Amino acid sequence: MEARAIARYVRISPRKARLVLNLIRGKHVDEALAILKFTPKKASKIVEKVLKSAIANAENNHNMNRDSLYVAKAVADEGPVMKRVLPRAMGRADIMRRRTSHITIVVKEKEE
Repeated sequence: MEARAIARYVRISPRKARLVLNLIRGKHVDEALAILKFTPKKASKIVEKVLKSAIANAENNHNMNRDSLYVAKAVADEGPVMKRVLPRAMGRADIMRRRTSHITIVVKEKEE
């Protein structure tokens, strides 16, 4: 049995989100929350919110025991890219890409 939570169209690049997700993948949920609390990255706050949502989904929708939950899967997929134009020297223009992410976290129960 697994429970998941997805945050879509988050305004952070997937590459930056993956740095934080790699820290918690495979960890017990309480340990993962502690890691996220003390990680000084913008993505850690966003990932913490998604993880708490996945835990709540597991407890309320699937009647799972919180003490045996671990992070089975944590991925940051690419969302749509907003393109903005920046004026440059001599009348030229550059395109600035504002990347978005879809962050998915899946929690499962450990079988003892």
